[in-house]
Amino acid sequence: MPDSTTWTKSSFSEGEGANCIELAVQDGHVLIRESDRPDEVVVTTPAKLDAFLKGAKAGEFDHLVDH
Repeated sequence: MPDSTTWTKSSFSEGEGANCIELAVQDGHVLIRESDRPDEVVVTTPAKLDAFLKGAKAGEFDHLVDH
């Protein structure tokens, strides 16, 4: 990734630890990475991310995390 890529992480992430998902936008695509593996990047579209976020907000993925 170019050095100019600005990564954003959720305010729900815990401090500067390695448990953060970070997102960036580049050339009309959304980039997603884990902070502890910054060289591994998933590329998606804004529309696909929007669909995922709507599902997450609706609780469709709650069964995948410990409560």
